[in-house]
Amino acid sequence: MHDDEADSPALYTSGELRDRSELRDVVQIYAHGADRRKPDLVASMFTPEGRLVIHRDPGSTEPPAVRTGRAEIAKALTSLDRYLATTHLIANQLVAFEPGGDRANAETYCTAHHIYESCGVRRDRVMSIRYLDTFVRTDEGWRIETRTLHCDWVEDRPLTA
Repeated sequence: MHDDEADSPALYTSGELRDRSELRDVVQIYAHGADRRKPDLVASMFTPEGRLVIHRDPGSTEPPAVRTGRAEIAKALTSLDRYLATTHLIANQLVAFEPGGDRANAETYCTAHHIYESCGVRRDRVMSIRYLDTFVRTDEGWRIETRTLHCDWVEDRPLTA
C-alpha cells in the first residue's frame, strides 16, 4: 500500500458493498433461472407486483411487451423454451442508490446466446441487452420493481461445432 492510499477515503461503506453484491446476485439469479428454465425462480426476483418491460429488436416498431406480477413474468419466461439452450452472460452493472438507501436504479449489460436449429443447422442468435432496473429493498431482500429490457443489437450466426 502506498502512503497516500492509507489516507484516501473508502469508495463505498461496507453496507453499500453488501447491497451492491446483493443486487448483483438478483441479476445473476435471474439469468441462471432463465438459462435453466426456472421461470418461478426468475419471477421470485421481482416484487409481487413487479413489471417486466421487453422492447423488441432494434428498429422494431412494435410496442414493448409488458408483463406485470410474478405469474405473468413466469409465463413470459416460458417463451425461452423454443430454444435448445440459452446463456445469459452478465457484465457491467452500474448502480445508483436513491436517498434513504432502500431503492436503487441500475443498468446491467448482458450478452445472451439463444441456440436453435433451422434447416438442419444449429444457429446462435446473439443479443446485446441492457437491463434498466429499479430495485426496492423488501422483507425478501432486494427485488426488481421494474426491469426494462433493451436490445442494442442482434447477430444470427451458424454454429460450427
